[in-house]
Amino acid sequence: MEELGLDRLFFIPAAQSPFKLDSQHAPATARLRWLRLALAGRPECEVDDQEIRRGGVSFSIETLRDYARRFPSAGLFYLIGADNAAKLNTWREPEELARLAEFVVVPRPGGGAAQFPPPFRGRTLAGFPLGVSSSQIRSRLQAGRPVDLLVPPAVAEALHLSGLYRA
Repeated sequence: MEELGLDRLFFIPAAQSPFKLDSQHAPATARLRWLRLALAGRPECEVDDQEIRRGGVSFSIETLRDYARRFPSAGLFYLIGADNAAKLNTWREPEELARLAEFVVVPRPGGGAAQFPPPFRGRTLAGFPLGVSSSQIRSRLQAGRPVDLLVPPAVAEALHLSGLYRA
C-alpha cells in the first residue's frame, strides 16, 4: 500500500481459478474466515467476496469491470504473483484487462523484475519480498509442523483447528 500510495486494498478470493480446475482447495467459507482473521485491525484492507458469491470459475475481467464501474475515477492496480506476469495474455479478454488496470507483481526473494506481455503495463514492487507460499504453509500443516511464524496468530490457530490439511 505504501509503495503504490494506495488508499484501500481489496482482497478478492476466487471461487475457482480457471488455471487450477483440477485442484482441490479449502471451502470458500474457510478461506473467507482465514482472510478476515488475517486482516483484522486493518481498516484500509477489505475482503470482497464477490467472486465466491458469483460462484463457478472466477474470471478477473468480471471483477475488474465491477471495480471500474464502482470506482470510475480511481486508478486500479491488480496485484499478482511473479509467476503470473508472463501469462497475462492467456487470461480471459486480455486487451480489456490491460486497459482497466495496471498489474503489479509481488516478487519472491531473488526474483527479478517481471516481464509483461503487450498490451499489459505493470511494475514489480521493490518492498520486502516474502519467501512464503500457500503450498509451503499447506505442506507444513500436513506434516504437523507449526505455521505460527508464517501467518498471523489467529490464522495459525484457525488453520490448526480446521483440520483441513492434516495428513
